[in-house]
Order: sequence, then structure tokens, then C-alpha cells
Amino acid sequence: MVPLTDLPIYHTTGFNHPKLLIYTDRSPWIPEVSTWGLVPHWVKDKEQLKELWNKTLNARGETIFEKPSFRESAKHNRCIIYVNGFYEHHHFEDKTFPFYIHQKNEKPLPLARLWSEWTDEATGETLNTFSIVTTKGNKMLAKIHNNPKLDGPRMPVILPQELEDQWLNPIEDELDVKSIQELIREYPDEELDAYTV
Repeated sequence: MVPLTDLPIYHTTGFNHPKLLIYTDRSPWIPEVSTWGLVPHWVKDKEQLKELWNKTLNARGETIFEKPSFRESAKHNRCIIYVNGFYEHHHFEDKTFPFYIHQKNEKPLPLARLWSEWTDEATGETLNTFSIVTTKGNKMLAKIHNNPKLDGPRMPVILPQELEDQWLNPIEDELDVKSIQELIREYPDEELDAYTV
């Protein structure tokens, strides 16, 4: 992940739980600092947090309104993060090769996210966290993202610029849910470029 921020991060992995800037539905014009790896409000303590944290780096877009870890955030806490590009790994003969994926026009990629705030009852500390929403990979990702542990290629949900605001709109009924679900789709591969690093 290559965040478009003033933070000194040029490449990172979610497993390090870095802090990045997100634009939330409650604060769309002012970024908030958030930690990668969504922690639902119902997590009891730091022990449970440790068990869950690496499992909530990504949220499969097809099930965000169903899975207990994500459904409250899907309904009420959606956000966007802007990055210059992202990395996916290609597997070949027991080796992995990282590919850097970015927009051909070099503009930032607006990625759909979910966010949540969790309060540690023991300390009163509040942790703002987020997860990447993913979808089926496009033709380009189908060639690159061939992880044998996954059922098909995946990619982050990249929001077309004209639909960014729609991702942050409040949900009041089933039509609003459907409107959000329609944004969870693969991004046209002709808009993207990729190379090995």
C-alpha cells in the first residue's frame, strides 16, 4: 500500500497495523488517523483483539452486510482512503513476485473502506480502525493475483471519482443498501497499469 499522505510511509503491509489517514462519512472533508485492521465495537479486550485483528484487514464486499465483524460498519461507518497504488503478489514456482498497481493517469486511487471505533474498557483508550473492502479481481488482477490459498483473484474496491460521495451516503432503507452494494465491483483494467518491483 502506498498512502497519499504526509505520513512517512511509502510501502506497508496491513499485518503491521499502520496508522493512515481516512475520510469518513462523519468527517468527509477532514481526514482522521486510523489503524489498519478493523476492531468491531463488541470486542471485549486486547486478548480478543489480538485474535481477531489480522482477520479483519480485508472485508469481502459481497458479505459486508452479513458478517458480524463488518455489518455495523457497512451500515453506518464507511470511509475512503486515497493511495498512489497498491501491491499484489504473483505466485510462480514457489516464489512470489510483487506487482505495483496504479492508475494509468497517475491520479490517486480512492479505495472503499469500513471503519470502527473500539474502546478498551480497561484503559478507556479509543482506537479508530479500518478495513479494506475487496471484490472480484478484474482481468489484470486475474493474471497477477493467483494466490493458491484464495478462491479466485481479488482486488480492493476502487471508487470511480464521480461515485465517491455515494459510498459515504447514509443508509436509511434497503434501496440505500443496494446503492452501496452496486459500488462493490471490479475496476476497469484498462484504467490501471502494473509492473513488477
